[in-house]
Amino acid sequence: MAMKIRLARGGSKKRPFYRIVAADSRMPRDGRFIEKLGTYNPLLPKDSEDRVKMDVERVQYWIGEGAQVTDRVSRMLEAAGVIEKKTRSNPNKGTPGKKAQDRADAKAEKAKAAAEAAAAPAEEVAAEE
Repeated sequence: MAMKIRLARGGSKKRPFYRIVAADSRMPRDGRFIEKLGTYNPLLPKDSEDRVKMDVERVQYWIGEGAQVTDRVSRMLEAAGVIEKKTRSNPNKGTPGKKAQDRADAKAEKAKAAAEAAAAPAEEVAAEE
């Protein structure tokens, strides 16, 4: 049986609430699960202790039994210090878009021209002395 530790959505429309569950990977997202391991409430502030609650011992048990952890749950476990942090590399995510790069280039050219203009009168004053 392929086990996963994943989120099961609950709550009403536009008010999400998630259960962290151990489930068979073939079951629907909000369907049957084997054990509830914790809760996640994304509406609470990030520094709130009640935002993510989980039974760490049971999570470690299921990982030991071979359960795969989904990406979102693995990030929560990394934050809790249960599993080691994975290195993720998305070099294109941090680069600005084409329009933002054009604006930055135009701003740099304008700043360069202003610096040259400010330096020119200073050179004239130095030449006169």
